[in-house]
Amino acid sequence: MKAVAYRRSLPITDAESLVDVTLPEPVVQGRDLLVRVEAVSVNPVDTKIRARVDPQGADKVLGWDAAGTVVAIGADVSLFKPGDQVYYAGALDRSGSNAELQLVDERIVGRKPSTLDFFQAAAMPLTTITAWELLFDRFGIARGNAAQSGTVLITGAAGGVGSMAVQLARRLTNLTVIGTASRPETQAWVRELGAHHVVDHRGDLKAQVLTVSPQGVDYVLSLTHTEQHYPTLVELLKPQGKLGLIDDPATPLDITLLKRRSLSLHWEFMFTRSLFQTEDMKAQHRLLNEVADLVDAGVLRSTLREHLGPIDAAHLRRAHAQIEGAGTIGKLVLGGFA
Repeated sequence: MKAVAYRRSLPITDAESLVDVTLPEPVVQGRDLLVRVEAVSVNPVDTKIRARVDPQGADKVLGWDAAGTVVAIGADVSLFKPGDQVYYAGALDRSGSNAELQLVDERIVGRKPSTLDFFQAAAMPLTTITAWELLFDRFGIARGNAAQSGTVLITGAAGGVGSMAVQLARRLTNLTVIGTASRPETQAWVRELGAHHVVDHRGDLKAQVLTVSPQGVDYVLSLTHTEQHYPTLVELLKPQGKLGLIDDPATPLDITLLKRRSLSLHWEFMFTRSLFQTEDMKAQHRLLNEVADLVDAGVLRSTLREHLGPIDAAHLRRAHAQIEGAGTIGKLVLGGFA
């Protein structure tokens, strides 16, 4: 089968940083689905693994987000059948989606929203799971218009996770949503997704947030550059507020700053369930199916912003370069094999 792999950790400007390869077809067993990959999207985790995990000459296939068609199932599969169209974010410790065929555990796979094509669907899984788990699992925010009121601040709201977090918080909760974005086009995108207020994180973040929410905020989703904004975010949180992180801060965070206000710190890593085979691993299957229902009902939308072309080394190098350059709005997607 065709695939794109890397053999050494190289700068993305190097032609050997990602290469086209031919690999044996995977053999399905157990609870695995064998999926023919139709489209993928690229996330920061792709670039981080490429830079930090050196395969020492072996072919390592990256890629997590994918949408495709089930072509075979393992003996223990009960949730899907061949021919089903699916979407998923894969597992950190398995071969990735930048290949014509991929094995994935059925418990972390959902049915593809019927109103989306493969490209639109591939943009959603990883960022949706991350935002959903942070809001509803880590923070324990209740869903529904009659649920608790309050205010949530989402930094980096125009990025992949931010784009989904804004939608989920606005459409499924009673929270006031404040998103941060620094450029006219990103600010417009965040407003389009439903944020009540948009502030510029390159300016005086504290003053801007307090202008629209004088008492501060109940929740903060710090999605990028946490180390730069951390003291300000702590000051903006109300007593007993909750701070959630997904990034890798470049410098250690002083957690003693949280003590005086009894603030809580929550990490979200969407690969935890699959990495540790947790008892509730199937929760991601249910989550993705519920999201598919919400998409088909018109409540949520895909965050696809740019289709870069077919799945090959050249187009994936371009995608990695854009992700590493930061400033990406929504999601980058590739589809089909040349």
